[in-house]
Amino acid sequence: MERRLTAILAADVAGYSRLMGANEVATLAALKAHRTELIDGKIAEHLGRIVKLTGDGMLVEFPSVVNAVACAAGIQREMRTRNAEIPQDRRIEFRIGINLGDVIAEDGDIYGDGVNIAARIESIAQPGGVAVSASVRDHVGNKLELTFEDMGEQTLKNIDRPVRVYNVRLDAKPATIAPAPPDQRSIAVLPFVNMSGDAEQEFFTDGLTEDIITDLSNAPGFFVIARNSTFAYKGKPADVRQIARDLGVKYILEGSARRSDKRLRINVQLVDAAEGGNHVWGRTLRPRSRRYLRGARRSDAPSHRGHCGKARDNSNN
Repeated sequence: MERRLTAILAADVAGYSRLMGANEVATLAALKAHRTELIDGKIAEHLGRIVKLTGDGMLVEFPSVVNAVACAAGIQREMRTRNAEIPQDRRIEFRIGINLGDVIAEDGDIYGDGVNIAARIESIAQPGGVAVSASVRDHVGNKLELTFEDMGEQTLKNIDRPVRVYNVRLDAKPATIAPAPPDQRSIAVLPFVNMSGDAEQEFFTDGLTEDIITDLSNAPGFFVIARNSTFAYKGKPADVRQIARDLGVKYILEGSARRSDKRLRINVQLVDAAEGGNHVWGRTLRPRSRRYLRGARRSDAPSHRGHCGKARDNSNN
């Protein structure tokens, strides 16, 4: 059994039961032709792997989120051309949902919450359209000439928390998405490093990171990368400049926490990754309790309402 982070694409045919009821032979022949002449080739071109076929649907995984979205967009655009001369009630139109998540891989199949979310997102995608989770949208950034429409947080069947979903616009002349120009307040908060030598303190450092992401997300005008996207870098050595390019942000907030008995030490650094990875702000906090920690984070951190680049450098204080 293996765990891995992967991009999951789920697809099915909208109105498949109706199409089969009207003409089983023609529907199956058309579906087979689309797969053979278009879909299988697109998946291979973008380095995807078909995990399973389920009647009118399929589950595919990709090592790259960008490849997964590019593949889906390519399929749906080509399907528009293939359906152009076919009466509306006889068209095969796919719905595609994409999620980035942790999966369990075993015997060629994949399981887990990441797969379930992809399948549920697919169920609310428009016929002929592509819908993606917030983690996918964040990772794509401005790497593809696509426009993303925020559908808000969606309550998905059998998923215990709301999921923010984006609809991918597939216009003939798509606009390039730019998450945030370099002079805007765009930031990714990397998972804080547990320096305590105690694995149980991972819960504390992860919670600290999530609290900061939530606080920044509530600040008007702030572009903040979602938790699922930044936690993909947890425990992995990486260049903050590359992470910023991957996520389409100007600033990276990173830090560490060391906790023992009643002592707590937190180091925080703000990095201007767009300007060569320079540290523009730093602070060491030594709160005596978690209650004090919350207050210290709110009062000592750079104001959420100000521009990150204007934060005062306190690293020598």
